[in-house]
Amino acid sequence: QVQLVESGGGLVRTGGALNLSCTTAGSSFRLNHLAWYRQAPGKERDLVASITSDGNTDYADSVKGRCTISRNNDKTTAYLQLNSLTLDDTAVYYCKSEYRDRYRRPRFVWGQGTQVTVAS
Repeated sequence: QVQLVESGGGLVRTGGALNLSCTTAGSSFRLNHLAWYRQAPGKERDLVASITSDGNTDYADSVKGRCTISRNNDKTTAYLQLNSLTLDDTAVYYCKSEYRDRYRRPRFVWGQGTQVTVAS
């Protein structure tokens, strides 16, 4: 069974930085297509950043210029770094990985989410 485990959430000061990680569980599974989402209280879940199998990255306008998504060499762990934090960055952060089943149909697996609280 494919499973993603997140870590790194907590309380961070405004102007500081957060560093989140997402680790895969299950044999032979790799984070080829990985995306980070976040959901603030009372808001919808929004895409923050994504990375493709060849390393191409994309970022939401709200974090562009202060966000970095990365992955280790064996693609078992992905990372999200977000600098210059503001109160609007407070949210539950989720990682999502895309994979294909035996019939090459796209499927998705989500992490459990980690709470990030930004305070002044």
